[in-house]
Amino acid sequence: MNVREILELKDTTLFTVSPNAPIAEAICLMDDNDVGAVVVIDGGEVVGMLTFREVIAILARRLKERYTGPTPPILEIFVHEAMFRNPPTATPDMDVDELRRLMLDNKARYVPVMDGKTVICVISLRDIAKAVLEERTLENRVLKAYIKDWPEKES
Repeated sequence: MNVREILELKDTTLFTVSPNAPIAEAICLMDDNDVGAVVVIDGGEVVGMLTFREVIAILARRLKERYTGPTPPILEIFVHEAMFRNPPTATPDMDVDELRRLMLDNKARYVPVMDGKTVICVISLRDIAKAVLEERTLENRVLKAYIKDWPEKES
């Protein structure tokens, strides 16, 4: 199975933010659209990913800093301060096992899928799990049908 096959099963709507956008804007975008990540684009190029994980991390750092200095309100935190810079990317022809290894090695739950320099969509570990499950379910049904129709041996 390759990434292109997964893309056929998922919504490819892409949500993007600027690195100079307030993090609150990105959080609202993610919440309004029920997505766990947005692609950070600067000058037409992918420069990062912002996921709920990076949002939690920057908020935790700021809370810890509170005890040593003033903590800026969330409206004063910008995407570029929290984003995962230069995230790993996938291509439509990449094998799913290769993509899973890439995601695990980089601790990335979301990866932009690129066609050259163009972002097609973001693929998540959930998308991969869903596609693999559907593929295995289909294989099981086909094998069971095959076995059921297997001619019986004559004694």
